[in-house]
Amino acid sequence: MAGRILVVDDDPIQRRLLEEAVRRFGYEPASADSGVAALNFLSEAQGAEVDLVVLDLVMPELDGMGVLERLAARGFDKPVIVQTARGGIDTVVGAMRAGAFDFIVKPVGHERLQVAIQNALKVTALEGEIQRLKRTAAGTLTFRDLVTRAPAMERVIRLGEKAAGSSIPILIEGESGVGKEMIARAIQGTSERRQRPFVTVNCGAIPENLVESTLFGHEKGAFTGAVDRHVGKFQEAHTGTLFLDEVGELPLDIQVKLLRAIQEGEIDPVGARRPAKVDIRIISATNRNMIDLVTAGRFREDLYYRLNVFPVFVPPLRERREDIPELVRHFITRFAAEEGKRRVASIRPDAMALLESYAWPGNIRQLENAIFRAVVLCDGATLTVDEFPQIAAQVGHASAIRRVEAPDALPVPTFAGVAVNTAPPAPAPPPASPMIGTAIQGAGSDPAPFGFIRSLADDGHVRTLSAIEEEMIRLAIAHYGGRMAEVARRLGIGRSTLYRKLREFGLGDDVADDGAAEAGTVAAE
Repeated sequence: MAGRILVVDDDPIQRRLLEEAVRRFGYEPASADSGVAALNFLSEAQGAEVDLVVLDLVMPELDGMGVLERLAARGFDKPVIVQTARGGIDTVVGAMRAGAFDFIVKPVGHERLQVAIQNALKVTALEGEIQRLKRTAAGTLTFRDLVTRAPAMERVIRLGEKAAGSSIPILIEGESGVGKEMIARAIQGTSERRQRPFVTVNCGAIPENLVESTLFGHEKGAFTGAVDRHVGKFQEAHTGTLFLDEVGELPLDIQVKLLRAIQEGEIDPVGARRPAKVDIRIISATNRNMIDLVTAGRFREDLYYRLNVFPVFVPPLRERREDIPELVRHFITRFAAEEGKRRVASIRPDAMALLESYAWPGNIRQLENAIFRAVVLCDGATLTVDEFPQIAAQVGHASAIRRVEAPDALPVPTFAGVAVNTAPPAPAPPPASPMIGTAIQGAGSDPAPFGFIRSLADDGHVRTLSAIEEEMIRLAIAHYGGRMAEVARRLGIGRSTLYRKLREFGLGDDVADDGAAEAGTVAAE
């Protein structure tokens, strides 16, 4: 789901209608039957998951205006859409002054409600993104700014908040793209060193002969090409935080100097006559197994224990799938604003389900790039499965080949003796070999998804070209709904050749005979 919406209405029928509409829009509904119940719901832990409130103004005991006033007193910052049967101008003005984001009149039209919800969530997310960027630039980003709801991240946040209270060295471990730098920035923004320098160094991206100069600096004339004095990253981060990303990539000779800098709190710039004192906090990060590097002799054991005083492991995205809807909405809002595509505001539930079913080996960074591409491709207001062809292909989704939507009650049509599959197949296992584009299956394997051609027979040997050609023709007929002219054109053969092959393979004799007559008529003309 893309977000959670609280529906507050004392009328049970109206409440159920709104819940169903919210669910159909692709959001997760929650409900309260009174203003008091709504306030109690929002004050509990589950209230933190609410992204928007649809509030009825006319309710017994505590009406909607009273709820708005109490929410404002609590500092509630989520949008509220009010609804009432009395749509006078005074009511509208009063609700807006009380903090409502939008106003809808009963009976509520579903299209109007959907637009109001999308606009409210989009504006709120955009405002949150602007504030997050400002706090990142100012060094005041905190753990409350992280886009996460997964229980697996609760321990990470708890450890980060505790570590922020001291200057203890921290080692953040996790796969590439999980957000290790964001965790480091949140630690910095929560600590006493907030608004102080936060300097990032990618240790794996610095040429080996420049690592020492980059980290510790150099004096003018210290070596050939040193025409000016250079302040190193340690001195840049003085009084603040130095983030050493991919610290496991540091050369061994630099590891010795790094160890001394951490132990003594001073550095030796290249060519300097005396050491320089620095007051910094060290946060390191790595996507490697540091114990393996130590065992292999590629990382100093004493430096490892100096850096690994307070380890924090960030789980991969596949282990915190609850974060995917939040991140998707966050990235949609961001890229829609950056690319000037303000119409793009949401994602269809089936597309969200597709993204949630994918393993995301590149983690958040890969998801971010996928949403970026989808927003650029999208021509409407909602992202669909069609905007994620690579993801659909990798999870074996039917949309990787084509999308067919039909009511479940309708009979399955057949063309030339071939049943047209209108339901998406179950996800298939990945291909056994990356060298072959088709799904390779051996004996006893499950059927491949629609559109994939088996290249091995049940006995383990390669299938004959005739068998593969027959299967391809079956697939094309089903895919194009029996439109033989289109089938022939897409296969790159003439219709007379197609009908001849239909007879050879015994596919739809009646269609083949009619096609032969048609082909003869065309030839005669």
